[in-house]
Amino acid sequence: MVLENASLVTEFILVGLTDQPGLQIPLFLLFLVMYMITTMGNLALIVLIVLNSHLHTPMYFFLFNLSCIDLCYCSVITPKMLMNFTLKKNVISYEGCMTQFYFFCFFVISECYVLTAMAYDRYAAICKPLLYNVVMSPKVCSYLMLGSYLMGFSGAMIHTGCVLRLTFCDRNIINHYFCDLLPLLQLSCTSTYVNEIELFIVAGKDIIVPTVIIFTSYGFILSSILKISSTESRSKAFSTCSSHIIAVSLFFGSCAFMYLKPSSAGSMDQGKISSVFYNIVVPMMNPLIYSLRNKDVKIALKKTLTKRKF
Repeated sequence: MVLENASLVTEFILVGLTDQPGLQIPLFLLFLVMYMITTMGNLALIVLIVLNSHLHTPMYFFLFNLSCIDLCYCSVITPKMLMNFTLKKNVISYEGCMTQFYFFCFFVISECYVLTAMAYDRYAAICKPLLYNVVMSPKVCSYLMLGSYLMGFSGAMIHTGCVLRLTFCDRNIINHYFCDLLPLLQLSCTSTYVNEIELFIVAGKDIIVPTVIIFTSYGFILSSILKISSTESRSKAFSTCSSHIIAVSLFFGSCAFMYLKPSSAGSMDQGKISSVFYNIVVPMMNPLIYSLRNKDVKIALKKTLTKRKF
């Protein structure tokens, strides 16, 4: 009933990242390499965490889930994007578009709250070290992850439900490389006022609330670190947080630029470039950030490779 009332359009045409013929093959090769790095990097991190018992801690429990989310939501977007570079006309059905949009929202919103849980974990480790095992017990970690996925599920249902109520009459060319909310709103031949209000409230909540919690957590962390007299201990505390700060800055910065800017600011082409960061660059960078700057992961990798060799 929803599909019958929602749309006269049965398929959409994705414009892609660029319409310049000379850039299609170079961009295809570039993003293919990035997708392969993302897939192998996140799978390697997942396997390392599963195989090494000393990584079975709250920090790596969240990192395991972060890698799973990155792997999934990058796979929702990138394969269709790569096809767009090789086809003259990249068509996606209405149902396929709505499905892609739903899973994109689910994984991106879930990642917002997983990053928030990781910030809380660092706060508990540095500010409450004696109570860490109680504050971050397996039960608490499970509840935090369940809450993250529930927020992703509810946010995706709200966003997708609001898009399904729109009517698409004759225009079906999406000026994007995937089915995102803003270009879909531009195609609607009915009022999008409710959708714009919903976007401001729900997307604002899913970006601003986690950002405030993360900044508050790191405010307490910074205060605790500055009280440490030992330079070595202070440096170690900073190093445990630096990877997460880099990942959070890249992800939330690009998301905020895309969804929280005024509608008149910038063009959809700028939005496409911004979305590349949180859709493709961030999932690729997360395994590198958390492994290259993490001694535990390096040790686990050496142990795993040594075991496999023998």
